[in-house]
Amino acid sequence: MSFRLERQQLVRRGIEEVFAFFSDPTNLEAITPPWLNFRVLETPAGPLRELSEISYRLRVRGIPFSWRSLISRWEPPFVFVDEQLEGPYQSWIHRHTFEVQNGSTLVRDRVDYSVPGGAIVNSLFVRHDLKKIFDYREESLRTALESVERGQV
Repeated sequence: MSFRLERQQLVRRGIEEVFAFFSDPTNLEAITPPWLNFRVLETPAGPLRELSEISYRLRVRGIPFSWRSLISRWEPPFVFVDEQLEGPYQSWIHRHTFEVQNGSTLVRDRVDYSVPGGAIVNSLFVRHDLKKIFDYREESLRTALESVERGQV
């Protein structure tokens, strides 16, 4: 059984700058909640592109997991897709899209995922956890890009 999470956020920065922020895997640590103890372990030697792989380490509800993802689609500055190769989900496909709106950028996330335990585990734990993670991400993305705007990074 598959589930879907969809979010969108208007970022008051240009699409090239927003896409560049997402193109740097190390920025994931800045927009991931600290309670996940998320760490990027390995990234491609050069810039991200289709078929790039990234390795992470995190804790979900205190349980440590390795996570390895593949960039399965890469169309700067409009879209990229990462898919879990190894990690806590049975499947995870995260589509990121970026659209210009009056000088700002509309960032859309669509995550299609499945979990061990299906609907029961999703409704008891996963859906709530993902909402908290993406709420945190929305606020931290805004803060990170405001810091860039003010020259504080």
